[in-house]
Amino acid sequence: MFDPVLLHTFLAVADTRSFTRAAQRLGISQPTVSQHVRRLEEAAKRQLVSRDTREVRLTDNGDAMAGFARTILAAHAEADRYFSGSAMRGRLRFGAADDLAITTLPRILRHFRQQNPQINLELTIDQSGPLHRRLTAGHLDLIFIKQNPGTTEGAVVATDELVWMGQEKTVVEPDQPVPLIAYQGPSLSRQVAIDALERAGRTWRITCNTREVNGVLAAVRAGIGVAVFPRSLIPTDLVKVTNRFSLPELGHVDFTLLSNPAAAAGPVEALTTAILARAVTRVA
Repeated sequence: MFDPVLLHTFLAVADTRSFTRAAQRLGISQPTVSQHVRRLEEAAKRQLVSRDTREVRLTDNGDAMAGFARTILAAHAEADRYFSGSAMRGRLRFGAADDLAITTLPRILRHFRQQNPQINLELTIDQSGPLHRRLTAGHLDLIFIKQNPGTTEGAVVATDELVWMGQEKTVVEPDQPVPLIAYQGPSLSRQVAIDALERAGRTWRITCNTREVNGVLAAVRAGIGVAVFPRSLIPTDLVKVTNRFSLPELGHVDFTLLSNPAAAAGPVEALTTAILARAVTRVA
C-alpha cells in the first residue's frame, strides 16, 4: 500500500521538478519533501527521482509512479465524496445533437460520470430541433445543440464556420443543380443550405434525406452530393468544397448549452461546467 501523503508530495515534485517549489506548494519544509520521496522510493523499491545540482527529473519508474499516484489519489477523493455524503446525487436527462456527439463529448461525459457516480445520466441523441422541443416540454434537463449565432438563450460553448463538405473526387457542375445531402426538415443546416443557394440563384436537388449524422457522412463519402457541416467537425477523409465549386458562403453556427429551469440545479451546473471547461473538438 502506498501512503497517499507520500504520493501527494511526490506529485508536487513531479509537477514542479523542484523540491523547493514542491515544499512551497505544500506548505512544508524541503527536508520533509525529501523524506517523503525517499520513503516512497523505499516502499516501491525503485528509484523514482534523479537529481543533481542542476535539475530534478523523474526516472522511468518515476513516470510510471506519477500515473499510478494520480489514479490512486483520484480514487481516494471519489471514495471520500461518496462516503462523506458530499457526492452529488440525482437524475440528469441530457440531450446532444448527433453531429456534436462525434466530438470529444463522449470522453467528457465519461469523465463526468466517473467524477459523479451518484448522478444517473440519461443520454438522448437527436437533431437540434427535436431536442429543443423536448427541453421546452420538460422531457430533458440540459441539451447541447446547434443554433444560429446571436441567439440570446443558453451558454455558447463554441462558434464554428458552416461550410460545404464533400468527398475529394465529388464533382458539382456549375450549370447543374447542386446535389444536396441534408437532414430531414426541420433542420438548421438544411435550411441554411437552401436559403444560401436560392439567394445565390443556384438550383438544387436533394440526393439524400437522412435523420442522423452517420447517414450524412455515408452519403458524402459515396460521392452522391455535398452537405453543410461545421468546419471543425469535418472528418479527415472529407474536405471543404465551398471554394472549389463556387458555392455560396453559409455563415456561422453556435454550439450551445440550454437548460430546463425546472431541473435540479446541481447536476445541470456540474455538467455545464464540465463541458465549458474542456475543448469539444472532432474525434481524431
